[in-house]
Amino acid sequence: MPSNHSNPAATAPQAILVAMSGGVDSSVAAALLLEQGHACAGVYLNLLPIDQTASAQPGEASAQPGEAAAQDVARHLNIPFHVFDFSREFEIAVLRPFAERYLRGETPNPCVDCNRHIKFSAVLGQADARGYDSIATGHYLRREARGERFLLRRAADRNKDQSYFLFSLTQRQLARTLFPLGELTKEQTRRIAEAHGLPCARRRESQDICFVPGGDYGAFLERYLGTPLIPGDFVDPDGKVLGRHRGTACYTLGQRRGLGLALPQPGYVLAIRPEENTVVVGEESALYSRTLIARDVNFIAVDSLQSPMKCRAKIRYRQKEQPAAAEQLDGQTIRVTFDEPQRAITPGQAVVLYEDDYVIGGGRIAGA
Repeated sequence: MPSNHSNPAATAPQAILVAMSGGVDSSVAAALLLEQGHACAGVYLNLLPIDQTASAQPGEASAQPGEAAAQDVARHLNIPFHVFDFSREFEIAVLRPFAERYLRGETPNPCVDCNRHIKFSAVLGQADARGYDSIATGHYLRREARGERFLLRRAADRNKDQSYFLFSLTQRQLARTLFPLGELTKEQTRRIAEAHGLPCARRRESQDICFVPGGDYGAFLERYLGTPLIPGDFVDPDGKVLGRHRGTACYTLGQRRGLGLALPQPGYVLAIRPEENTVVVGEESALYSRTLIARDVNFIAVDSLQSPMKCRAKIRYRQKEQPAAAEQLDGQTIRVTFDEPQRAITPGQAVVLYEDDYVIGGGRIAGA
């Protein structure tokens, strides 16, 4: 993979539509592009179809605190600001699959789905409709050119790198998207925000999924589905009942905390079986596996894998990339075999393949 190509920033002034959340990252992205002489406008996507704090009906767009914060920043930067309602699309492409996959015993990654199906396509569509040349976001990652292909490279700040969530970007999207923060650290970003007097300079970041404040997935699913989850049995690998669970959708592979079981040794979730309404709990050693199958794959660095490829791969955002080999089984399926067994390969999560700093591609884990 090349390492000597520069990040293709726009050399001539462009009209750029900047996706703004109200946070420091996207705000600084807009400020930096303005400094470079581009004509920018901010856009805020209203995504939530149900108000998590009130009794709005499904399909209603809820008021989002980030909208006011993003508008304040746009006013401070003296740039146009737009708000677009994509709550219906978010409901169909993110919320509904999130609930359905949890009920199937998976642990979905809604940020991957949102980036894939909503954010980039929505902002790019609005840019096309309004005559903007490019779009930009506050993600920490880098875009590079290799001939006619655009590559996705990890951010200079490895602690903030977000390439894991964006493996599904298409060549068309990469060709039209700028990532102004790719060479910065978070602290540098905050210092730039302070230097520009941005109102969000020290705004605290939320680590929660936007539609699950507090991280209680079970409570969200009950509210979203309008029906309580059905309790069932915790069982050991031999089927012996160990206790009662709240509902299979409340658990994920590898989970130890929050089980409420009194066991002679630590117990971990080994399997979720919604068809039996059971959650299998056992020893941690049973969580390890070397091979996974992933579907809905997307490649960035190549068109496809013509033969098994040595790479490094990771199965969760905060994991360090691990040596592996990837093989394409069909147009939408790959098999990844790790050199060493990996803990809790979780259906619904993403596996992302790397060569050096560059994203080869990735897909949704179907199973180990």
